[in-house]
Amino acid sequence: MLRTPATRCASVLLGGVALFATACATPAEMRKVNNRVTDLERSRSGGDGSRGRLADLGAQVEALQIGFDEMNGRLEVMERRVEDALEEARAARSELHQGAAAAPGGASPPGGEPEVAVSEEVQRYRDAYAKWREGDAGACVDQFGEFLQTYPASEYADDATYWLGDCYFKQGNFSAAVLRFDDVARQYPEGNKAADALYRQGEALLRMGHGTAAGNAFEKVLRDYPDSARAPEAKRQLDLLQAG
Repeated sequence: MLRTPATRCASVLLGGVALFATACATPAEMRKVNNRVTDLERSRSGGDGSRGRLADLGAQVEALQIGFDEMNGRLEVMERRVEDALEEARAARSELHQGAAAAPGGASPPGGEPEVAVSEEVQRYRDAYAKWREGDAGACVDQFGEFLQTYPASEYADDATYWLGDCYFKQGNFSAAVLRFDDVARQYPEGNKAADALYRQGEALLRMGHGTAAGNAFEKVLRDYPDSARAPEAKRQLDLLQAG
């Protein structure tokens, strides 16, 4: 079949569009392009070279070119966004290195990454928490107690008070545990440890033989924190108390 310049141009363009569409077009766009390619192939193979078919072919090629330009534009936008994100990451990394170099003791450890300096407040909290993890209840009580005396307004104060109460509980000092858990529930009712503190307060009261007071603590968990993870446990404790 005689291939005119228009059909040769269409073939080249179709191949480019199909390749581009495969790389970055959506499934819907792919189907649309494939349907157009099929129509064009049928137009060429049917071929009596009529002017009507050739005009239709030119219109469809033009439509494909427009779609190609649109997809190319979207690709350029995505490339710019990726480049912007990479540039922001490089800038942030540069600032981190400069800050580490300017800070006292900001030398980089083996491996090239700068050490992130922590305040004495954070380090003392971590040290006390490490004692809790080790199960050293005595050191845990001492270090969390000192932390709260030194940093009473710390953002870690509610957590520190809760862990202090837990350390007292592990020591068997249930009355001190009750007081510390009560501090958490009263002073930090919106904190992440409030429901836990109320439930643990109820546990400590049970150990002391105060069933009614313990029941009140469990009821407060259900009333104030019904969606917390402690709510089902508090319900079971209340059921046991009522059954007993």
